[in-house]
Amino acid sequence: MVGPLIKGLMVTLKYFFTRPITVQYPKKKVGSFERYRGLQAIRRNKDGTIRCVACGLCEAVCPSKAITIEIGEDEQGRRYPISYILDGYRCIYCGFCEDVCPVDAIYLTREYENVRYKREELLLDKDILMQRGEVVK
Repeated sequence: MVGPLIKGLMVTLKYFFTRPITVQYPKKKVGSFERYRGLQAIRRNKDGTIRCVACGLCEAVCPSKAITIEIGEDEQGRRYPISYILDGYRCIYCGFCEDVCPVDAIYLTREYENVRYKREELLLDKDILMQRGEVVK
């Protein structure tokens, strides 16, 4: 009976003097893994225009139907997204949209903070996604 009690106290003493592994999250950020798929973003061209060519493949391949695209065409016959809406509430962060994009316009960043208080705040349009995105060289 005393054996298990002493064994338990030894484990407690062993970990009592070690450094804690808890991170004080809001003050100290934890990095993500190299292959982590986080928040979505859309890349821009050097001139600031959207890189997306409105092919519709990301909308077709999305298993949760989180992407909605309205496609337009300019005078030269080039397609562009009139509206690009990503429902962050439905997205499962699978990365299929990133994989299927022929011009690498949409990608998943390594950011992981996506807390919102209202569902409407998770409806991300192309302007919000382009603000998160980077400029392609």
